[in-house]
Formats: sequence, C-alpha cells, structure tokens
Amino acid sequence: MRVERGDAVGLTRALVRIDSRNPSLVPGAPGESEVAHALAEVLRDWAFDVELMEVAPGRSNVVARVGRGGGRSLLFNGHLDVVGTEGMVHAPWSAEERNGRIYGRGSADMKSGVAAMCAAAARTSDVDAGEIVIAAVVDEEFESAGTRTLIERGVRADAAIVTEPTSLAIMPAHLGFVWIDVTTRGRAAHGSRWDIGVDAIKIAGLLLAELGRFDGGELARRSHPLLGRPSLHASLIEGGSGMSTYPEQCTVRFERRTIPGESPEQVKREIEDACERVGRVTPNFDATVRVTFSQPPSDVSTDAPIARALGHALIACGEMPRFEGMTAWTDAALLNDAGIPAICFGPGTIGVAHAAEEWVAVDEIERATTVLARLARDWLAGREDAWRS
Repeated sequence: MRVERGDAVGLTRALVRIDSRNPSLVPGAPGESEVAHALAEVLRDWAFDVELMEVAPGRSNVVARVGRGGGRSLLFNGHLDVVGTEGMVHAPWSAEERNGRIYGRGSADMKSGVAAMCAAAARTSDVDAGEIVIAAVVDEEFESAGTRTLIERGVRADAAIVTEPTSLAIMPAHLGFVWIDVTTRGRAAHGSRWDIGVDAIKIAGLLLAELGRFDGGELARRSHPLLGRPSLHASLIEGGSGMSTYPEQCTVRFERRTIPGESPEQVKREIEDACERVGRVTPNFDATVRVTFSQPPSDVSTDAPIARALGHALIACGEMPRFEGMTAWTDAALLNDAGIPAICFGPGTIGVAHAAEEWVAVDEIERATTVLARLARDWLAGREDAWRS
C-alpha cells in the first residue's frame, strides 16, 4: 500500500478500505492483521522505525518511532479494530468521498485519527531532539488487549494523545464503566401454587425499582466538571422456565458509568446496599452481586502540561481551544494508570461511531493533522512558554 508521505486523507481512505472488524465482537471477522501490516508498510516507507508487536495470534499492534531520541517523548495512540457493519446504509469499506466527507466503518472511529497522528509524526520527523511513538493498537473495542500489551512491554512517553473522534475538542476526561450481574433466587413451583412459589423475577423487579430511585437520587447529586453525573441502567435480563412455573432464578445485568474517584468496589457495595434495603421489606429476598468487567475513568487536569500545550497548538493553528468531557471509554484511562498523562483529541464526531452511517469530514482530518504536528514540534522542543503563558 503506497500513500504519499504525510498525506492524512489518503491514509484515512486506505485504512478504511480494509475490513478490520474485531473478531471478539463479530464471530469470523478478519481482525486487524491486514490493516496492521498495511500501516506498517506505509510507515516504513515514510522512514519510521517500525515493530509489529504481537498481542494474540494474527493480531499485532503497530509500534513506530520517529525522531532523534533524547529529550521529550510524545505518544500518539489509536486503535485499528472496528465494530460490526450490520444495518449500515452505505458500503462499509468503500471509503467513498462525497460532499467533503469520507464514508465507511471506522472512518470516524478511528482510522482518520490514526491517519492524522501518523501524518503529523511524519511532518515532524526533522526535529533536532525527542521522539514520537506511534501506537496503532488492536482490540480497543472489546477489552483493550492492544494497549494493555503495549504497557506491559514497557512502552512509555512523557505524555500521550489518543486520537479518538472529539470534533477537535480537547477531552482530558472520560467516564469509566462497571458491568455487574445481580442474580435473584426464588422457589420453583406450579403457577397455581402461590402459597409455596417464590417469584425470582418479581424480586428482581423490586430491586430494579430501588436502583431506579438510587440512579435518580444519589447518583444525580454527584458530578464532575467536564463529565457531569454518573449513571446506572439495566442492560439485559434473563429468568424463568415456563408460563406456568414460578421462576427459580433471574439475572439482571447492569452497566454503571463511573466518574473519576469511583471504583468497582464502591459500585459493588452500592448495589449490595440496595439489595439490603429491598431485603428488609421483602420476605424470601435472596440475591448475589458480581462484578464481571470494568474499565476505569480517565481524568487529566485541564492545567496539565500536555493539555495546555495542545491548547497553545490549536491557537497557533487558528483554532479555538475547547475543553469538553468524553462520555465513551478510551484507552487513555489505561495510559493514565500507567503514569502517562493522556488526553483525547482527533477528527470526527463520536456521534456517528458504530452508527448505520459513519463518516468523517475531510477538512477535520487536515486540521487535526496540522494541530498535532504543531503540538509535537512544541512538545519535543520543550517550549515551556507554550503551556505556561
């Protein structure tokens, strides 16, 4: 695959044309192998030092470096996997360009961001000192195995930009999430035997009502300056075995979106407290609470050096800096936990991610690339006035 050096739009279209659906989400999907090898070929052609870092069989991160070493370092992170294409109203892999937009699965989320960060690094490769690290990773849409492996193998930098779609807003914080299973237990009996049957689904309904009050009360009073309030919703429910049988068991699966400062342990305790409140007024109440998966929230101060440097770069490129919170989860949280201050900034809008119609504006790709290149030059040069003015 040949793309002119530093051409972010051309690279976007080339990447979108490659099907890289995540096989953990879409059974039988091809995964990231083809797109990773294609991007590695382009970056080698652009004179990057490139490594394919295997995460799982046939699934590798692209880790590329450019610069002279020494001094500051900057990590650009983005994911190569995309979600499924069912229900899309246009061809998912055509990368058709019309009305100033590129259409295709992954155009916004987030192959345009990957292209912008790679092109920006290419345009900054002549700096006298410092290093830019490109990390185009696998599996962000499922369990972030790519960035987890990146961290485990010691890839580090002084700061990071995750080029998720932010419509060119600076997003230094995003929500986390916790997935919880609550299983209520009753007693199976014939549907006519109200005297001995215990309805596990009805018990779950009482708990749902209590958690609804908790979401509308306590959670509504909590807030983060950029992210707003945390939330809780029931995602899936399963229970019962037949119309004329009292259900012996019911499982409700919840998602709790968390703000910085909240932990999975706290979330589990809050659900258990709700169970206890219901149990005090409900005979035969029996439930267990289990956390099945979680990802942490992310929070970098708007006054952090990398945030201020990005704001300065935007101004220098004729853009107005906007600080906003991102609701979607990103790999920035993992990078922050590893001690790498990471914020989100990139072309495209999260509103069309995973949607039936996904697109990115061509001019946003170019503008994002220009800003990222200016940021990289300022950061690697150690221009302290860039973020202290």
